[in-house]
Amino acid sequence: MERTARRSAALVGVTAFAALGLSAVGLAPTASASTDDGAVLSVMHGVPDTPVDVWVDDELTVDDFEPGDMAGPLDLPAGTYSVAITAPDAEDTSEPVIGPVDLELEAGGNYTAVAHLDADGGPTATLFTNDTSATAAGEGRLTVRHVAAAPAVDVLAGGEAVISGLENPDEEVLDLPAGTVSAAVAAAGTTEPVLGPTDVEVADGVNTIAYAWGSLDDGTLALATQTVDGLHSSPDGVPAGTSGLAADLDAPSSTFSSIALLTGSAFVGLFLVVAGVMLVKAARQHAREHHAHGHSGRR
Repeated sequence: MERTARRSAALVGVTAFAALGLSAVGLAPTASASTDDGAVLSVMHGVPDTPVDVWVDDELTVDDFEPGDMAGPLDLPAGTYSVAITAPDAEDTSEPVIGPVDLELEAGGNYTAVAHLDADGGPTATLFTNDTSATAAGEGRLTVRHVAAAPAVDVLAGGEAVISGLENPDEEVLDLPAGTVSAAVAAAGTTEPVLGPTDVEVADGVNTIAYAWGSLDDGTLALATQTVDGLHSSPDGVPAGTSGLAADLDAPSSTFSSIALLTGSAFVGLFLVVAGVMLVKAARQHAREHHAHGHSGRR
């Protein structure tokens, strides 16, 4: 009991230390889909040319947060948190640049809060729920989020629109075969890229989240990415055959059957041999007795 308590306390301590370290450096864009009874929160800074401080419940959480950076992921108890964004080195949250905004985090949820510009260029914040549902075997997920001061856009792959008319602050989610996608962003209804093309990796069992952020008019459009892993699903089935893993998995029972048959045949054969020997011995014994009986009768 005491050992279990010590181990639990150690695990809690390590988790808390890791969370504090991640929030301090602000450069850990990979989250896990597993959340147990708490929630997972990442924070992205998508306001160009504006370093900021991030406050949660009036406590300074991320200091000197640079544009394009991602803080977290942080494991937090489910609940409602008040988030405010201020100028760097602010003494408190009395003069926020954005917020305060109440973020409701549900148990088991995976979230990203993004400070960004709205379509008209004003600062705002949006809370996104990251899709952590299982992907099919061999597939990954690509999520595209429009958080830039720009009109509706199309996302192009191979020069053709795969996402059309995406507006700020909306998102589109695609499940795709694992691989590398060459993607570009263009104004809706056009094919001339305003961002990209750039290669985006879609990994098996991973939600890759791409953010178009910045300002079109100011020439600060940029791409940021985040990944949420742990979305693997079990394959629908394992191909059967005479070789490979399926055959190897079946081998013990097949071997057992073969051994059982061989052992049974050997036992029957041995029984027949023994029976034959016994019959021969009995016949010889009978012959000897018969021969002896014949000699005694002639006397």
